[in-house]
Amino acid sequence: VQLVESGGGLVRPGESLRLSCVASGLTFGSYVMSWYRQAPGKGRDLVARIFNPGDSPNYADSVKGRFTISRDNSKNTVYLQMNSLKPEDTAVYYCDARNTNYAYWGQGTQVTVSS
Repeated sequence: VQLVESGGGLVRPGESLRLSCVASGLTFGSYVMSWYRQAPGKGRDLVARIFNPGDSPNYADSVKGRFTISRDNSKNTVYLQMNSLKPEDTAVYYCDARNTNYAYWGQGTQVTVSS
């Protein structure tokens, strides 16, 4: 199983980024897909979670109204659209896939928000 994140980078406050995570080696549609993030010196926190296309996703309070998670089961891909980025969004962002039996992480992609 592989989860490969991409789309991170250095942006200024107020700008946007779109993260992608492509999964392989698993039955993508049977997994709950999530994005987590880990800032320097802090734990890994849930950012957003999506069950199936069309379901109402879950978001951390800190990103509600700014971030949108979506998935395309035909492409085995989950996305995180991040708008109105703030310096406190700076972190390594990880893709997570899990079901009742298994859990997998990607290697992470760095997002840095700085003026």
